[in-house]
Amino acid sequence: MKGNEYSETRIYAGRLHYGSDILSSLTRFVKDKGIKGGQVQAIGAVQRAVVGFYDQTALKYNSLVFDKPLEILSVIGNISMKEGEPFIHAHITLSDEEGRSFGGHLMEGTIVFAGEYMIREFQGKELVRAYDDQTGLALWDIS
Repeated sequence: MKGNEYSETRIYAGRLHYGSDILSSLTRFVKDKGIKGGQVQAIGAVQRAVVGFYDQTALKYNSLVFDKPLEILSVIGNISMKEGEPFIHAHITLSDEEGRSFGGHLMEGTIVFAGEYMIREFQGKELVRAYDDQTGLALWDIS
């Protein structure tokens, strides 16, 4: 197991706009701020959600669409570089009106009802994603 050491430089707190796409909005923010590494968190509610589940046999994401209001219990993810651009890899946990929870990989198409986010920017060796033959995923290239 390998790892790099990082220090936290800036922390951002903000609000996600009603009707916006969570992943697109967060990605645009980190690109605008020039954030190349860090952590992202969010809470709130969505009008609609799209989550992914990675099929480890087929080596591809399958999408699940929830076209109804849901609470965001947690969005947790990281920021690194992929193909020369800041990239957010995040997971989302949601709950329905009966308190049942479910989630997966946060995908575009998850639309905000209300939301608040925290982004922590890290300083240190750049985290870069590279294709991993074994999993079919773009994983951190830690050397």
